[in-house]
Amino acid sequence: MDISTFDDLLAAARAQSQPQRLLFVFAGVELPDDATPAQRAAFEQGQGGALVPQMCVDKSPDELASFDQLKEEATSFGQAWGMVFAAAMSGAPGKAPTSADADEPLKKMVEAIRQGQIQAYIPFDPQGRAVRLG
Repeated sequence: MDISTFDDLLAAARAQSQPQRLLFVFAGVELPDDATPAQRAAFEQGQGGALVPQMCVDKSPDELASFDQLKEEATSFGQAWGMVFAAAMSGAPGKAPTSADADEPLKKMVEAIRQGQIQAYIPFDPQGRAVRLG
């Protein structure tokens, strides 16, 4: 399935034969302290920068009605973010993964994003559209 919006992700997660848990890491984009003048100029034009995880959460697909709901929850924490990375984890037949099951994978996801290893995740912009990075 081609995932181009957050709603596509929700539909795909709900359609899986095994129960799913969705993992989300909200990230801001910052200019590193050691940025070159060219990097600073590009950043001012909306390009480049370093991804900095701001907060994370896990949800079952049934706990989310829409991207707007997730965005509203994230906004209530008062952290600025420019992108949310998503991943899914499967449960066992008839047994959905719990938040406790998601703790370690979520920690690993945060660290991977901090290190720039983002290829395993789907990034969404603040409007819920999937974006390509690279």
